[in-house]
Amino acid sequence: MGALDGLKIADFSWVGAGPRATKDLADNGARVVKIESARRLDLGRRSPPFAGGDRRNHDASVFFAQTNTSKQSVTINLGDPRGVEVAKQLVAWADVVVENFGPGYMDRIGLDWQTLQDIRPGIILASVSVAGRTGPMAGFRGYGNSAAAWSGHCDMTGWPGTEPHMPPFAYGDVVAPMMLTVAVLSALEHRDRTGQGTWVDVSQIEAMVQVAGDLFAEMPTEKPANDDPVMHPHGVFPCKDGKWIAIACENDAHRAALADVMGDDSSGWDVFALEQALVARGVPAAAVLDGKGLSEHPALAEAGHFVAVDHPVIGTARMPAPPYALSDTPGYVGPSPCLGADNAAVFAEIGLTEAEVSELMAEGALA
Repeated sequence: MGALDGLKIADFSWVGAGPRATKDLADNGARVVKIESARRLDLGRRSPPFAGGDRRNHDASVFFAQTNTSKQSVTINLGDPRGVEVAKQLVAWADVVVENFGPGYMDRIGLDWQTLQDIRPGIILASVSVAGRTGPMAGFRGYGNSAAAWSGHCDMTGWPGTEPHMPPFAYGDVVAPMMLTVAVLSALEHRDRTGQGTWVDVSQIEAMVQVAGDLFAEMPTEKPANDDPVMHPHGVFPCKDGKWIAIACENDAHRAALADVMGDDSSGWDVFALEQALVARGVPAAAVLDGKGLSEHPALAEAGHFVAVDHPVIGTARMPAPPYALSDTPGYVGPSPCLGADNAAVFAEIGLTEAEVSELMAEGALA
């Protein structure tokens, strides 16, 4: 039994910022129904890597599989008024609606905040966007890397004297969902106490400012790269066979222990042997792991962080589990859904007959 068993979520979100939050909720027992359409395919389904290299298969994206574990999928054409009416029936079923469309889209198709409240009193609407839904930047369109530019992350990243550096992935699509998850749980607590619904509005820019805000207060004119104003040495250093180790010495005791273990040269050491030797002496140090090293790390294996999940297209794949453990409600990581795999069951649950579903599918309203 998961901690969120019984919670029902209509998930209109796509790509990363919304789906990562609903994945957290689904892995903890919430029933998350993902609203999709083959006519406007989730960009996550078109993102590499693909099982077998087959990018034409809607269900072969490993990126999508990792971002949407434990969910169900239905296909609804939100460009068709009849599809929107079915979406409204799903809203009436749900406790929470999640969306990360461009500003104004939900209003234009008739799923605005007031309408959602009328359909389902006490509903929680969770919206996530680059700049939020209110204020002078409410109409700003972009992705996680846009938030990296606006939040200052690009400016402070890179080596001294170099141009601003874009993070290697859309970091805003990772940070904002964590904020969204906390906000949704807070809104649920509020509803349990008052019966009132809440519109949760999360800005990726503001979320990214939160994780780096303390750095802005004393940011030097020159980029610090790996240097730290207090700790030294503080950085990554080469070891044998092209491996690297991260070391952060906070005080003279750390520096003395570092010198005693390795002198001033790490390049002749096996990275894991050096890590163990330094940690044994109390020096904060860690091997720099690549993807293979991470997936095979014994500590993560012992913690059960990667879970073998069977997927009908991808096969058996190791998926990341929640990075925390709940003693009595551990949750469960299931496979991501194939496109529209749950149409029959979900549409029947919200009151559509088989004949109605067949007709709407044939006419493109459920596609």
